[in-house]
Amino acid sequence: MWFNIRLGGTSKLFRPLLMRGASLPGPKSEKMARLYGARISLEYVEDVPKQDEPPASLAKSLACLPDEPQSTENQQATSFMEQKRLIELRIKKRVKAQYHNDKFYELMDTVVANKYTLSDCYDLVRLTSHIELTSEKDQICFSTMAEQLEKGEFDVAANTVTMRAKGDKMQFLVLPNLKLRVVQESLRVVLEVVFRPHFSKLSHGCRNGRGHRSALRYVKKKIHSSDWWFTVSMNKEADIGILSKLTSFMEERIQDTKLFQFIRQIFDAGALNLVFGVFPKGHGLPQEGVLSPILMNIYLNAFDKEVFRISLRYEALGLGRGLQHSNLRGWFRRQMNDSEAFEGVKLNVCRYMDEVLVFVSGSKDVATSFKFEMTNFLRDSLHLTEAENQMDPVAADDNCLQFLGMTVQVRTSEGEAVRAVHKLKDKVRLFASQKQEIWNSLTLRLGKKWLAYGLRRLKESEIKQLGLSTPILDHISRFRKPGMKTDHWFKELLKLWMQDVNAKKELDVEAILSKYITEPGLPQELKDSFYNFIKQANEYVSSESAATLALLKSSKTETNPSQKVLRMKAPVSKIKKSLLRYGIVTAEGYPRHVSTLVLQDDDQIISWFLGLVYRWRKWYSETENYDYIKLLMTECLRKSCSRTLGAKYQVAEEVIEKRFDATLSCIPMAEDLDAEMCLDGLEEGLCYGAWNSGLCSLSLSRVRVPTRSFSCFVMGCTSPSRSMYTLHVKERQRFPGWKTGFVSSIHPALHRERIGLCNRHVEALYLGKISLQSVQFGALRR
Repeated sequence: MWFNIRLGGTSKLFRPLLMRGASLPGPKSEKMARLYGARISLEYVEDVPKQDEPPASLAKSLACLPDEPQSTENQQATSFMEQKRLIELRIKKRVKAQYHNDKFYELMDTVVANKYTLSDCYDLVRLTSHIELTSEKDQICFSTMAEQLEKGEFDVAANTVTMRAKGDKMQFLVLPNLKLRVVQESLRVVLEVVFRPHFSKLSHGCRNGRGHRSALRYVKKKIHSSDWWFTVSMNKEADIGILSKLTSFMEERIQDTKLFQFIRQIFDAGALNLVFGVFPKGHGLPQEGVLSPILMNIYLNAFDKEVFRISLRYEALGLGRGLQHSNLRGWFRRQMNDSEAFEGVKLNVCRYMDEVLVFVSGSKDVATSFKFEMTNFLRDSLHLTEAENQMDPVAADDNCLQFLGMTVQVRTSEGEAVRAVHKLKDKVRLFASQKQEIWNSLTLRLGKKWLAYGLRRLKESEIKQLGLSTPILDHISRFRKPGMKTDHWFKELLKLWMQDVNAKKELDVEAILSKYITEPGLPQELKDSFYNFIKQANEYVSSESAATLALLKSSKTETNPSQKVLRMKAPVSKIKKSLLRYGIVTAEGYPRHVSTLVLQDDDQIISWFLGLVYRWRKWYSETENYDYIKLLMTECLRKSCSRTLGAKYQVAEEVIEKRFDATLSCIPMAEDLDAEMCLDGLEEGLCYGAWNSGLCSLSLSRVRVPTRSFSCFVMGCTSPSRSMYTLHVKERQRFPGWKTGFVSSIHPALHRERIGLCNRHVEALYLGKISLQSVQFGALRR
C-alpha cells in the first residue's frame, strides 16, 4: 500500500532513502523524486496502519504491472554505451578546464599526457573491443607513458607495425599497437570535445545524433523543393600541404605546439591514414584509423562554412519559395543587378564524411554557378581534386545517383487511381507471362514426344519380322552408312534436319523443338488466337492509354498535387557479385556451402550468416527493394548456412534443418535480434568502425609455435587464443564503394594475414560488434 510523505523538516530522514534508489509515491513526492532523481518504496519505511481504499479497477491493475526485463545482451550493449559516455565525460571535464580566452591551452601536457586520461582511453579501447572492464587487463604502466608523452620521448615509430603486401613491397600499411592506439583514442576524444560543438548542421557521419539515418532523413525532407542535384566526389590522399592546412584550422581554437607536433609524428610514421574519396569511408577498416573521421570533419568544416556562406548569398538575392520578405534581402537585391536570375533560389547540402549531395532549387545556371564555386574552393583552398560529376534534373525518374553506398532516385508520387491502373497492368503482364510459360511447356513436351516416336520407329524398322517398309523409311535409309548404329544414324538425321532449317540462329534446343516441330503441326486457328492474345497484352502493358494520361494529369491538380519522393535502392547486382565472390552461391545463383567456414564451430558458422543478416537489415530496411533483400535472406543465406553445416557433418540438409531449427529460424527474419545490432543514430559517434563494419572472410588456420602461447589479438583482450585464422581479401574496390554487407575494400597487405582470436571475438567480429580496427595485426612477427 502506498502513502504520501510530507517532505518538510523531517524529509531529511528520508533523503538517504531517496538516494539509495527507493520509490516514493504521490503527486508531491513524485516532484521531489524527480528533483532527487530517485524513488522510494515501502521496504525502506516503517509499516503503517492500513486504510480503507476502494478496490482498484482491472485496467488500473494491469497498468501497474511491472515491465518485462530486457534481455541480457541488450542490457550489456546499453551498459557499454553508458560506460563510454561516462568515460568521455570525465575526459571532457579535463579538457574544459584548459579553456581560457576563447582557446584551449596545453592540452598535450595536462590532458593527453595524463595517466588518468590514458587509463580512461584504455578502457574506451576495451569497450570498443567489446570487453568488460572487470576482466583482466594488460600490463601497461600509464605513468611511464604519460611521462614519455610529456617529455616528448614517446617513440611513435617503435609502437607501429608495418604490413607489406605479398609480392609487392611498394604497398604497405602501418598500423598502431595497443599503446599508440590508446594515445590516438585520447587525441580523438580531446579533438571531439574542442571541435564537435562548432561543426555545421549539414555534416553527418561519426557524430552522435547525426549519422547515417539522420542524413537520409535530411535528404528526404529537402528533396520536395529541389530542381537540380549532383554529387561532389573528392579524390586526394593527405600530404604535408593538407596536414599544414589542417593544423592551421586547429590553431584557431587550440594553442598547443606539442599537440600539433605529436600529430605530425604520427603522420610521418605512416600511422595516420587520412584519405579523401579514394577508399570508401565508414566500413571500420584498418586503413581509416581512429583519428581519420574527426580530422576529416575538422578539415571539411571549412567547406561546410563556405557552402553556408555561398547559400546565404544566393538565397538573399530573391524572395523565392519559402522565403519571407525582409529589408535586408531587399537591400541585397537593390545592390545586385542580376537579382531576377536568382529569384526563388534554395540550396541544400548534405555531407556524410567526404560524400556530398547537393540539391538546388532554381534555374540550371544558378546550379552550375553554385557547383563551380564549390569545386573552386575545394581545389584552391583545401587542395582537393574533384571528379567531374553530371548535374541532372531532380524531376527525371530515370536519373539516379550514388550516395551512402546505395542508389538514390527521385520519383513522382502518384494518386490512388494511377496506382490502380498500374496495378491492373501488372496483373495483365503476369497473366500473359503465365500463359506464355504454359504454351512453351506444352509445345516442348510435344516436341520431345516427337523425337521419342521417331527414334522408336527407326529401331522397329530394323526388326525384319515386323515387315515395316514404308516409302519414308526407305527414303531415309539411303543416308545410313554401312555399320552405323541406330542411335548414330538418328543423330545424323537430326543434324541434316537442323542444317536445313538453319537452327543455329535459335537460342536453345527447347526453342527449336517448339518452333520447328510442334507449332507447324498445330491448327492455324489455335496459333493465331494465342499470338493475338500475347500481342494485345504486350501493347496494353507497353503503351500509356488515354485514361492513364488523364489520371496522371488529374493527380497533379491543386487538390491532389504530385510530390517528389526519394527512393533508396540496395545495389542488388553488386550484392549478387559479392555472394558469388564469397562462395555463398554458385555461378547460376544457387546456394552452396562456404568452404572457408567448414572447419569452424557451429556457433561461428551461424554467426557469420547471421552477421550478414544484421547488416542487411540495418542498412537496407528503408530501401525500396528491401523485399528482394529479404528473399535473399530466406533463399540464399539460410540454405547456404544449412548446406555449410551439412558439409561439415556429412549429413543431409533436412537433418541439419531439424537439428538447428531454433537457431536457423532467426536468419530470415531476425526481428527479435535487431534491437542489439540496429543501434540508434545517437550511438554512431561512440561506435567508430563497428557502426558500418563489413563482414570479412576468415578461414581456420593451424599454426604450431611450441615455444610461445598467444593471447587473443583483439586489443585489450587477455583470453588465450586456441585457434589461428587467415584473413582473405575478396574485394579491392575503389571509390565510390557500394554497401553489400561485406567489406568494400581491405588493404592488400592484410591478405592471408594470420590472426589469433578467441571464440568470443570471432563471433563478435562476425556479428559486427567489433571491427578489424580492434585487431592487432602483425603480433606473430614480434
